Amino acid sequence: MKGTYFLGAAASPRFEVREMELGEPGPHEVLVENKSCGICGTDVHIYHGEKGSAEVHPPVVLGHEFSGIVAKVGSAVTDVKVGDHVTLDPNIYCGKCMPCRMGKKQNCENLFALGVNVNGGFAQYALCPDTQCFKVREDMDFDVAAMAEPLACVIHGIDQAGIRPGQTVLVVGGGTIGLLMVQMAKLSGASQVILSEPIELRRKIGTEVGADATIHPLEEDVPERIREITGRDGADVVIECVGKPFAAEQAFAAAGFGATVLLFSVPAVDATVALPLFDVYKKELHVVGSIINPDTHQRAVNLLNAGCLEIKKLITHVYDLEHLEDAILMQMNSESIKVVVHP
Repeated sequence: MKGTYFLGAAASPRFEVREMELGEPGPHEVLVENKSCGICGTDVHIYHGEKGSAEVHPPVVLGHEFSGIVAKVGSAVTDVKVGDHVTLDPNIYCGKCMPCRMGKKQNCENLFALGVNVNGGFAQYALCPDTQCFKVREDMDFDVAAMAEPLACVIHGIDQAGIRPGQTVLVVGGGTIGLLMVQMAKLSGASQVILSEPIELRRKIGTEVGADATIHPLEEDVPERIREITGRDGADVVIECVGKPFAAEQAFAAAGFGATVLLFSVPAVDATVALPLFDVYKKELHVVGSIINPDTHQRAVNLLNAGCLEIKKLITHVYDLEHLEDAILMQMNSESIKVVVHP
């Protein structure tokens, strides 16, 4: 069994393919033969030595957006069997800390995650708790199944945004998350979904997956274009999916009266933005955040099993384990949307 280990942001090289000895599954463990694992923005942060959702202690096999086939099961496993096709929810909560007991498990003080601080999907096989395995249709493409985790995070964000039927939604940023947000906003009943994105490929795909209009934010005035498209001063819901201060500034500028501004993407730890306090006051803006996927992974699987979203159009590049660093660098490149690794 081979896995590509992350050795640390300061190491040279940062990755090394090694043989893995996983042993037999424990009573409540499942051995998964990994088939596809997506590169996430969190992997990029970790690559640069920034924080993930949980502490990273190299050497470790990264990769938390993954799918595969059940190869072995522990003696007490009943929900999945050998041969089942599964996607994995990487986030594991203690259930004992104050946030968990207050119904905010996404803020768990003892959170740990497969592919972040314990071995995950950038390997041929992974040992996973049976509670984290979710069955998918056997005819589902493994690349699509691997997208259940980011989709689950998007669903939580959509819940936080509280989109109501008939509202106008602006999505800032047309990467993987932004293009999932476009589709989920439409499924939530938005009458118009507008995508603001400077890269032509992403605007094109955005239109193909449901955006009613697109804006080039470097060449067009975003609030003015929203006014032209909707006949109103600002969107009802603005979803920021870039993680940079300029995108947050654009989100506030494009928000209409009574709007909700969802700051979804993971920013740098020290990133700040000047909050337009008078706009918040005058427009009665609602500003919300969103982190990971508490209790939404099954909903993501349900949507994928039902074929409700266009996923394959988002996957632009495929790599193998030996070229994981190249895959991460490509995910950082504007030529890509979603990069996946096939172990």
